[in-house]
Amino acid sequence: MLQQDLQNELDKTFNEISEGTRSYEPGVIIQETGMVSGISQGIVTVTGLPGAGFEELLKFKRNVFGLAFNLDEKEIGVVLLGEDNQMKAGDEVERTGRVMDIPVGNDFIGRVISPLGEPLDGKGPIAFISRLPIESAAPAIMDRAPVTVPLQTGIKVVDALVPIGRGQRELILGDRQTGKTAIAIDAIVNQQNKNVICIYCAIGQRASSVAKVADRLNKSGAMLYTIVMVTEGNNAAGLQYIAPYAATTMGEYFMKQGRDVLIVYDDLSLHARAYRELSLLLRRPPGREAYPGDIFYLHARLLERATHLNDQNGGGSLTALPIVETEAQDISAYIPTNLISITDGQIYLSPKLFALGVLPAVDVGKSVSRVGGKAQLPVYRKVSGNLKLNYAQFEELETFARFGTRLDDSARKIMDYGKRIRLCFKQPELQPVPVTVQIVLLLALTNDLFANIELEDMRKAEELLTATVQQFPEALQVRLAATEMIKDADKETILSAVKKAFSTLQQLPEQKAT
Repeated sequence: MLQQDLQNELDKTFNEISEGTRSYEPGVIIQETGMVSGISQGIVTVTGLPGAGFEELLKFKRNVFGLAFNLDEKEIGVVLLGEDNQMKAGDEVERTGRVMDIPVGNDFIGRVISPLGEPLDGKGPIAFISRLPIESAAPAIMDRAPVTVPLQTGIKVVDALVPIGRGQRELILGDRQTGKTAIAIDAIVNQQNKNVICIYCAIGQRASSVAKVADRLNKSGAMLYTIVMVTEGNNAAGLQYIAPYAATTMGEYFMKQGRDVLIVYDDLSLHARAYRELSLLLRRPPGREAYPGDIFYLHARLLERATHLNDQNGGGSLTALPIVETEAQDISAYIPTNLISITDGQIYLSPKLFALGVLPAVDVGKSVSRVGGKAQLPVYRKVSGNLKLNYAQFEELETFARFGTRLDDSARKIMDYGKRIRLCFKQPELQPVPVTVQIVLLLALTNDLFANIELEDMRKAEELLTATVQQFPEALQVRLAATEMIKDADKETILSAVKKAFSTLQQLPEQKAT
């Protein structure tokens, strides 16, 4: 009986195998394989891939990838995303059938990575949720919401006179070594406990510069909510080209989850140089297809992805702070002009103010936020008054005063007031000022409480004001940051407290001398 059952089972299995063999139809997988025909610095010429698409990812030996950039009739110009030291003519090239993408996920927060999503901090591999293409269409107009929520930078002159909103694109520009990166890093540091994910994208920077930035972020605790994406100056031009797009995709992942994201591109001048290098090596004609003409399209399609989504799409935001370097204070040069027209305002850093020790060296006259007061806490508009106009008048008069021009009493008052405004806006790096302190400082300025303070005592006066604000009742501090108008009772309380604090500095000259 057992033998009969075994025989029946064998017959059944044989019949199933026979049936499967008769119904099997072998599939055909078409795989295109090309060949490297030429190699130059960061560029490879490939033949034999007629089906390759524009910006398709191609795979070379030793796990090196490249982007199909030039699709000519007989060959393809490929931008390498890695080193070409061991590559030689005749090597095989495979199509991947996909565009360039990057892994995304929450585990990237707090890490230093490359534009390919590879860890650079020696802390081991990073788990990711999915892969997203680095190029994507900007959100449609109907998917966007107005920019109304402020992104506090903690920098007094920016928050008061050139406010930035969540979802805004604010350009930071100035000559070399004027503190552009410092403005962006201070903005990142100030997002602590504000539920904002920050991304710092270093494009073609020196390794020492990036290490200093990472160290500042670590020491201030900002790496807990920050992703640092790095390409160094000795990296392939292709990596520098894709870096800002990869960083933006990383930010969009969080934005679509309803999170607020701040991204810094440092800087797009070096990004333009990397693209110029690629254009020259690929021998593209300098028009709409290459640098310099095409650079507007490159940066426009990048920065248009920064926005504030409406509630139906999660309500997240992506705020962009692109940095660009000017030469000889020429903000009307080609690339700065392009970026000014793309962004919603600019913060211009003056080398003259930097040389005078006025830090941050923000030139209020040339800086503007085209979103303006809509992206500012309402109370700022009530306490700042005509501060920007008064400061601009002071700068004009200061120019005349340097030539020994005699000033009347009203002009001298403007000069004295302007000097105190400038000193109040001076601020050390990595020392963000809370909203309540900023509001009380502006209130004291517009009510001439600093008028009797000697210029050399201004720093001490500001320290006294900060200490006074910290002693305010918590309810008063909450009202200061949240209400549209300061109640008369609160205003009197604030001004009397500040006057009392300043009374120790407002002594007679002979008393101070003794």
